[in-house]
Amino acid sequence: MVEREISCGTIIFKRKNNKIFYLLLYKKASRGYRESWDFPKGNIEPGESEQETAAREAKEEAGITELVFLPKFKETIKIFYRKEGKLIVKEITFFLAETKQEQVKISFEHNDYRWASFNEALKLLTFKNSKDILTKAHNFLQNRPKQKTLI
Repeated sequence: MVEREISCGTIIFKRKNNKIFYLLLYKKASRGYRESWDFPKGNIEPGESEQETAAREAKEEAGITELVFLPKFKETIKIFYRKEGKLIVKEITFFLAETKQEQVKISFEHNDYRWASFNEALKLLTFKNSKDILTKAHNFLQNRPKQKTLI
């Protein structure tokens, strides 16, 4: 039997000295999970919209509360994994949001964080689909008309 999970996450970025930096969270290997660098994300809770879930997870996992979501960026990926012998199909919808918040407070789920340039983030990210989503987000930002920061 196949189970389905729905998750949402945010590719959080900030601008510093006319450069873009992306927030990555690090998790050590534990309980059957491999170590990884990835974006804040988590399962949707009853009654939440996708964007509400993404904002909640950014707050819970990184302490980021000041987010401005870019309305025209929304990408969904599917991953497959096994949990307790069951095949799980997980859909993860990612949003793109800017912050000016400097302080990051990681949750118990993570061990470290980093604000990384695009190239550094591509090297750090563990999963190919995360690298693909980052590339789409970065291209989206690069192809937007030049404007002042959103916040």
